Amino acid sequence: MPDSPQDVHKKVLGRKGEKLVEAYLKKQGCKILQRNYRTPFGEADLIVQDGDELAFVEVKTRSGDKFGTPKEAVGTEKQRRYYQIAKCYWLQCGEEPNARFDVAEVYADGKIEYIKNAF
Repeated sequence: MPDSPQDVHKKVLGRKGEKLVEAYLKKQGCKILQRNYRTPFGEADLIVQDGDELAFVEVKTRSGDKFGTPKEAVGTEKQRRYYQIAKCYWLQCGEEPNARFDVAEVYADGKIEYIKNAF
């Protein structure tokens, strides 16, 4: 079944937000290790090296605040899945690094609010 126009809009908006956050993180000196890292538990939008820490980054892009702030969309289920995604990545890498879980909020005007250690 093809995506609805609304679904297509969400995907385009999401990809735009991910690209903005990627550029933001590179300017902060981070190295992008993975984009859209997929596992049986879900997908991590970005995995980045930030100094001696590995950050698993959930990017939330919103065109408005009708449904709350972007970070409010990262509930306990999404957090649980990110922990599982991280375990998959660690198994692939062969070691458990010093890691954190961040949320990047992207707004329609391109503004980014970056929350380290969000959960």
